[in-house]
Amino acid sequence: MWDFFETVRHRHSVRKYQADMPIETEKLHAILEMACAAPSAGDLQSYRIVVVCDPSTRAALAHVAREQDFIAEAPVCLVFCADPSRSATTFGERGARLYALQDTTIAAAYAQLAIVAAGMGSIWIGDFDEERARTILQLEPGLTPLALLSLGYPAELPEPSPRRRLDQVTIWR
Repeated sequence: MWDFFETVRHRHSVRKYQADMPIETEKLHAILEMACAAPSAGDLQSYRIVVVCDPSTRAALAHVAREQDFIAEAPVCLVFCADPSRSATTFGERGARLYALQDTTIAAAYAQLAIVAAGMGSIWIGDFDEERARTILQLEPGLTPLALLSLGYPAELPEPSPRRRLDQVTIWR
């Protein structure tokens, strides 16, 4: 098993997946468990995760995500949805506006790292029509889809993208 630093270094946005390689149920369950292990405000886990395995639903999501076809080609798409009302019960308006968003995106980031640790790849998609995705997924009122994670076994690994230098992103006081 890789250590944490190697897992992070090997996380890349994967857009091509092996069509003949389904995701094992145990691995998918482990990935979801790691998403749920992410820290959250007040331990409320103010999010829901929609697991999309159905090919026609993934194709519909690809369509509302500006024809990003890799969403349909990957065997699974995880849709991370904020649940602002859950956070608002404890933290009021700030919880609804901010903490639910933070909880959801932290859980999605944990899932991405778990995907790498499980020997797979993923891509985070934020560019999609929120209302149309909500309709496709038949989400209950109040849930806000924030991120789609397509995942599967990579058909190719992209080259690492350039990162800003540490001195360009840090401020020391």
